[in-house]
Amino acid sequence: MFAAEIYSQRRADLKKRLQGGIGLFLGNEESPMNYLDNTYHFRQDSTFLYFFGLNTAGMAALIDLDEDRDIIFGNDLTIDDIVWMGTQPTVKDKAARAGVSDTRPLSQLAVHIAAARRSGRQVHFLPPYRAEQQLQLWKLLDIPPSEQARAASVEMIIAVSELRIIKSGEEIAEIEQAVNVSTDMHVAAMRMVRPGLSEAQVAARVTEIALAAGGNLGFPVIATINGQTLHNHYHGNTLRSGQLFLLDCGAEAASGYCGDLSSTFPVSKKFTPRQREIYKVALEAHEAASAALFPGLNFREVHLTACRRIAAGLKDLGLMKGDVDEAVAAGAHAMFFPCGTGHLLGLDVHDMENLGEVHFGYQGKPKSTQFGLKSLRLARPLQPGFVLTIEPGINFIPELIDRWRSERKFMEFIEYDRLEAYKDFGGIRNEENYLITADGARRLGKKKPKTIAEVEAERMRGI
Repeated sequence: MFAAEIYSQRRADLKKRLQGGIGLFLGNEESPMNYLDNTYHFRQDSTFLYFFGLNTAGMAALIDLDEDRDIIFGNDLTIDDIVWMGTQPTVKDKAARAGVSDTRPLSQLAVHIAAARRSGRQVHFLPPYRAEQQLQLWKLLDIPPSEQARAASVEMIIAVSELRIIKSGEEIAEIEQAVNVSTDMHVAAMRMVRPGLSEAQVAARVTEIALAAGGNLGFPVIATINGQTLHNHYHGNTLRSGQLFLLDCGAEAASGYCGDLSSTFPVSKKFTPRQREIYKVALEAHEAASAALFPGLNFREVHLTACRRIAAGLKDLGLMKGDVDEAVAAGAHAMFFPCGTGHLLGLDVHDMENLGEVHFGYQGKPKSTQFGLKSLRLARPLQPGFVLTIEPGINFIPELIDRWRSERKFMEFIEYDRLEAYKDFGGIRNEENYLITADGARRLGKKKPKTIAEVEAERMRGI
């Protein structure tokens, strides 16, 4: 946790942005895997962490905007709990660390909400993303789960997202710590990969590094020879010479702040000539997007910078043709790059995604419906304090190649005959994390091997 004053100030800043009523914050509950006492790894709700800092299950909080007071609700452990869990701080002790002096039993939450509703006061809440939150809201506010996302307070969503999107010095330090551990995870994988190893063994090694650093994984590990599948969590393949290996993983610090890096490297000691060509184009797109980061520039333009560089590079290799700008405007490049160039990063690896991208990523403006561009998670002017990822890639997806070719889609831009030979190629991406500064951007964390020479040097150091 940070100092209590930081949480108090965050809540004070939120109160200035809301017009009145009560802000309701539901912490997460334990979630059983297969019976009540065998639970999944507990992860607190990120907005609850941001305003209260307490990484404890079974808590809730109210911010009373009219009376300018904060209340934390939770239950102290019984003697039966202590037998199994050991001595724990009381709810009052925990709340004091967040700068809150008013604590109540969890059963009193419904009493306060009911009183507020009888008085006609608005109860602000954020869109729920867990079933237990939906059930709580249904009980507290009599809003069925199917209606809760629509009933969530847009005023509160915007207020929370505009506070969380600008990272403080303390937050940046936590993110940088997570990025440093993430870099260690990637270097270890580069050195260990070899023919005959399984994807699962690589995933296990990087997970070990994250846990040993005192935190956890920021998201499930992507460790795969099928890098063309963007979120591939299957780890059952055995590595063979000549394949590419894509690793997308990041550590989460004990505070909850995440790192998120991607690397692509050969299972053999060196890239093949064809792999080097595609890797070079992907890396050039990465560097072009990173260089474009500047306060005031809409991130959509950063994304399009990467798209144009990919299209130009693939045209040079004979995989695309025609006018590059026209190809990107039409969306033909999405054959190879069907996702966004990056996303916000913080307490969530896709920061604040549960609040709705239209609100925090697009400032209320509608998203594109074009294939590829519709997956861009951020399209607003950059500001100092934003932390985000840069991760353009090149993917050869056999099903997409066959689908578009059968539809004769973008025949004026895509060389389908040459593309047939790349169906077994896989995918390539590099990913780094950046802080937007007053005069540009700064890469966070220690340097991850990224150039062809750097990656091959790490491979030569491998076992």
